[in-house]
Amino acid sequence: MNIIVCIKQVPAKDAPLAISGNWIKESDIGFEMNEPDSYALEEALRLKEKHGGEVIALSMGPERVKQTIKEALAKGADRAIHVADDNFHQLDPLGSARALAAAIQKEKCDLVLTGLQSDDHGFGQTGVLLAGLLNLPHATLIMSIEAAEGKMKLKRELEAGWFQWIECPLPAVLSIQSGINKVRYATLKGIMAAKKKEIATVTRESLGVSAEATQRVEKIYVPVKSKQTEFLTGSAKEVAAKLVEKLKFEARVI
Repeated sequence: MNIIVCIKQVPAKDAPLAISGNWIKESDIGFEMNEPDSYALEEALRLKEKHGGEVIALSMGPERVKQTIKEALAKGADRAIHVADDNFHQLDPLGSARALAAAIQKEKCDLVLTGLQSDDHGFGQTGVLLAGLLNLPHATLIMSIEAAEGKMKLKRELEAGWFQWIECPLPAVLSIQSGINKVRYATLKGIMAAKKKEIATVTRESLGVSAEATQRVEKIYVPVKSKQTEFLTGSAKEVAAKLVEKLKFEARVI
């Protein structure tokens, strides 16, 4: 089973973020693998160990993205594709999906895995858009994959603690839910082996896809913190009723 895993590099969780225009200032912060994508990578590696084949890590971004690609290779991915683009953060979800889909179409794969969403933008659209562009079946919120004889049995997480089992043919695109597995660490042996693994680099422009935006970010800002105190008067019963009303309609916590 040949599997492509889409991996995004995002700002580190503890990075001090400063806003610059309609994005963050990247010069003084660290980056890491998008956590939801790490679960997708782990699931791909487990499927390879069970069914054979290869795992291909696919990532888009500037030169620094190779750090995250090498991490995927060290964990067990067989090779990688880097779609080089210094301004990839300016792409909307459809523009990103078009570039990734063009790179995927050059490969022969049975399965494409993505994390459910990215830790930076959080749109949660990449997997769905990829499936549409590649004209492949798609399922989201995947908590279990059982593959056999050209099809898969999938467990999906629904609302309120409910789950759903479905069947899906191969090839397909799946969006993996965080927590589906326990992510492995890269071993010293894996780190050394990663140095010899192939990273094929292609520019986004060479893929010949449209970068015309269908949406744009108008503004990024830090929410303004404010404090306000209000005293409720009346009997205990009246105060309780007023408090419930404010919690329900103003604070919206109940």
